[in-house]
Amino acid sequence: MALMTPPRADLAAARRSLEGLSLGDAFGERWFPLFRPPQQARNEIRARRTPPEPVWHWTDDTAMARALQRVLDDHGEVDQDRLATCFALTYDIDPARGYGHGMHILLPELLTAPADWPTLAPELFEGGSLGNGAAMRVAPLGARFHADLDHAARQAQLSAEVTHAHPQGVAGAVAVAVAAALQVRGGFTLTTVADRTPEGPVRDGIRRAAAVPFTTEPWKAADLLGNGQRIRADDTVPFALWTAARHAGDLEAALWATAEGFGDVDTTCAITGGVVAAATGVDGVPARWLRSREPLS
Repeated sequence: MALMTPPRADLAAARRSLEGLSLGDAFGERWFPLFRPPQQARNEIRARRTPPEPVWHWTDDTAMARALQRVLDDHGEVDQDRLATCFALTYDIDPARGYGHGMHILLPELLTAPADWPTLAPELFEGGSLGNGAAMRVAPLGARFHADLDHAARQAQLSAEVTHAHPQGVAGAVAVAVAAALQVRGGFTLTTVADRTPEGPVRDGIRRAAAVPFTTEPWKAADLLGNGQRIRADDTVPFALWTAARHAGDLEAALWATAEGFGDVDTTCAITGGVVAAATGVDGVPARWLRSREPLS
């Protein structure tokens, strides 16, 4: 039997997506109460007032996205044992990047036993995490493998399973990877993403998002779809993809719209930024944003 030729990897698209993901992550982080009171944040977002801090640090969203891209760069596909090791080492270097509760439990265990992820990850939250962590880091993978949507979805699944064993944690990653791939291909619609997302609440949420008119105010769409406040994939991915689809050609507008939803705003902005920038790159955003964002390397 002839061996299947792996699909072409688009490294430029993956890099564009990673840049957008990290920018969205760092931009979104600015709006948490640690940096400004909620009402002040709402007023500044409505006024489109750029955060004045000289450095916008990115969070675990970008840290884990970089780790995933490192494994893909080295091995061409997701090697789950190596990915577990890379995630654990990334956490160990800087555990204060804003990781969720489950990762503070899992990643130190993976540091000493990375090959045990198949038993450790499902033990989180009685059946595995259905959180948004696998979705927040995966857009560059989808951009990389955009030439083959089935391959992109399968690689997204493999990347998710290492930390998010629950089927809906996996579904969130598949949806975002497919969205990023479609964005590069020029065929990104919410309906198409939903059609390729595993069944369950994430897919149902994306189908609801597809029915929300783009004339809807983003804060209202977040009320309807969820804004990540529950840290679940089904509460995060539909709204982030809705704003990405609403502003598929304008990264700056997409990030402002996503920020209007508040909630887990660094993660929603990271997802939106990773998807939109897979095609647009980051050149269209204000130069000050790029100067302020913490460097990627």
